[in-house]
Amino acid sequence: MPRRARFTIEDGNYHILSRGHNKQPIFHEESDYKKYLEFLLQYKIKFSIKIYHYILMKNHVHLILKSLNGEKLSKAMRGINQGYAQYYRWKYGGIGYLWQDRFKSFVIQEGKYLLECGRYIELNPVRAGIVKEPNEYPWTSYRYYAFGEQNTLLDMNPEYLGISEDSARRTKLYSDFVKDGLKERRSLERLFKEGVYGDKNFAECLKGRGLNQVWSHRGRPKSK
Repeated sequence: MPRRARFTIEDGNYHILSRGHNKQPIFHEESDYKKYLEFLLQYKIKFSIKIYHYILMKNHVHLILKSLNGEKLSKAMRGINQGYAQYYRWKYGGIGYLWQDRFKSFVIQEGKYLLECGRYIELNPVRAGIVKEPNEYPWTSYRYYAFGEQNTLLDMNPEYLGISEDSARRTKLYSDFVKDGLKERRSLERLFKEGVYGDKNFAECLKGRGLNQVWSHRGRPKSK
């Protein structure tokens, strides 16, 4: 059976997930994380994508990015993941797949939804119990927004500047915004099946353009 075509839009924002095969670790030491970030920067430049947020966990990667079109998105992610897989096999040996199938993605509406997705991925190590505070985890975009640290990989989330005109107040409000996300119990991972994160009108518009929800339950959908 052919693969289901990935739904993309022109100049779209996406939440991307790449997971290790069978949820196995893809990073073992500091140099591995750094190498993946090198591939991110290389293909970000090559295919003119913007990276707003990221988190590198031991066995998976989350990205929030913007791509001019679906072709550039797919080529960039293919280059990143294939490049890192070759590096990994060269360093650690082994055979078979490093990544679990293709990367997953869903479209994000601009506005608060873009910030909420960034918050969600930056809280991953806190929810996993790896750290108590998001700033304690090194492989993340969090400190770029919460402390104003320089990061050549990142493009500023366009919604971030709207938090406040004062930079010091903006970083503080962003930090509070992210920590408030711990109160949110819903997992945005469900949206990889739904294909979109935004208001009802945005979702309905994309469905009208061909977005189909991936059936996520056992068995066949009930007939209408």
